[in-house]
Amino acid sequence: MNDTNDNELPSDGAAGDPDAALDPVARGILDMLAETKPGGTVTPEAIARAIGTARARASDGPHAWRRYMAGVKQQALHLARLGRIQIVRKGKVVDLEDFKGVVRYRLPVAETD
Repeated sequence: MNDTNDNELPSDGAAGDPDAALDPVARGILDMLAETKPGGTVTPEAIARAIGTARARASDGPHAWRRYMAGVKQQALHLARLGRIQIVRKGKVVDLEDFKGVVRYRLPVAETD
């Protein structure tokens, strides 16, 4: 037997900040969504453009933001699986295992049907 308490979560060294261990792109998604009105949505493109602008170098062309699109989509799916955001299509939350097409991201809101 070991002397550790099995109920303790491993420390990430962030002293209680759950976002400290997140990928910078995931933090960017959450930051942009935090600036929206309740129930407001943001497109993956808008997030990629914001990240691209923040990380732009003088030698980058006008479409350098596109390199962040795959990362934005990957991190958004990760955050959605954690319940931190919702991925919506035509105003409805998508099935995370089976969706395609134009989507938007939002902070979780209660569904009203």
